[in-house]
Parts: sequence; C-alpha cells; structure tokens
Amino acid sequence: MSNAIEIEAKALINHDQYNKLIDLFPQYMSYTQTNYYVDNDEGLMRKEGLALRIREKGGTFEMTLKTPLSEGLLEKNCTWSHNTFVSFRDHGIFPEGDIKRFLTMLDIDVTKLKIKTSLTTKRTDVPYEGGKLSIDENTYCGQIDYEVELEYNNEMDAERLLRELLEENGIPFFLNKKTKVARALDAYAKMK
Repeated sequence: MSNAIEIEAKALINHDQYNKLIDLFPQYMSYTQTNYYVDNDEGLMRKEGLALRIREKGGTFEMTLKTPLSEGLLEKNCTWSHNTFVSFRDHGIFPEGDIKRFLTMLDIDVTKLKIKTSLTTKRTDVPYEGGKLSIDENTYCGQIDYEVELEYNNEMDAERLLRELLEENGIPFFLNKKTKVARALDAYAKMK
C-alpha cells in the first residue's frame, strides 16, 4: 500500500476546447482507464467526504481511498489482482489490508460497500511546468464531459498555471470543484 497527497486544479471544458488542448501536445499519447466508484446504498462514503474507487488501467487494478486534507486529498492506494476485483464486484468480498482497516476504524461496514457506477476516461498526460497536466474525455451514465486538471505541489500555483494555460489559448477558466466521482454518482442517482 502507498500513500500520496493529491493537489490539483481542475476545469470543465467543452469538446472544441478539449480538441484545442490535445492539439497543443501532439507528442503525447492518450490511454484509457475506468474508475469504479464504491459506496453503500445510503451513500455513507460520500456523506463522510470520502471517495473510494477501483481503477482499471492496462489490465491492472488499484483501489484508492481519498480523504480530505486542509489542502488536497490524502490518497491510500493498494493494488488488486483481477481475481480480487471480481470477488469484490460479484460477491462483495472486500480484501484485507490497510484500506479495510482504516474504513473499519471509521465504523464503515465494508460488507455493505459495492460498485455503484463507473466512469471511463480517455486521458492524455503532459509534463507541464513541474506538474502533470491531464486532458480528459469522460464517459459515464450515457453522457460525456471534458476536463483538464493540473496536479502540482500547491493548490494556488496549480490554479494559476491552469488559468494561464487556458486563457493563453482562448479558453475561459472556470475552476471545477465537482470531482469525477461526484459527477458520476449524481448522474447515476438521476438514472435510478
């Protein structure tokens, strides 16, 4: 298991703006990943400000628990085998480990957790100004949105650099605080 602090600024953009940004960085290839978002039927994780996802990328699976910090998010990550993913997806068997222990300490019943919805991202990552720029096309619950995010070592500079990049390219900057998990779960709730 590994821990990391994620600090980023994000903006939702439209399809034309997405293409404009992709065209700025033709040397970088895109890849696809799918996030499976986990919660219980009452939405307890979300109510507690936590996010739990399983990311499938290149045939590997990684579970990430995100917990809020004063600036950014603390991420706890652990790698899963395909069999572990299938056992959880099909039978609700939550694997042993630090994430399970942490959730249990918070009085979250892991036997009630299940995959609620998924979001597939076509992503292009670009090293940018000492950080990482990600240009995303996201598909979930029958809809598509486009987002650009800049991971950086502090929130203020991430926001400033992202604003400058977008404005230099004629793209209005509107800071997006609604995460992918929130957008996907909101769309899922509307479908029910």
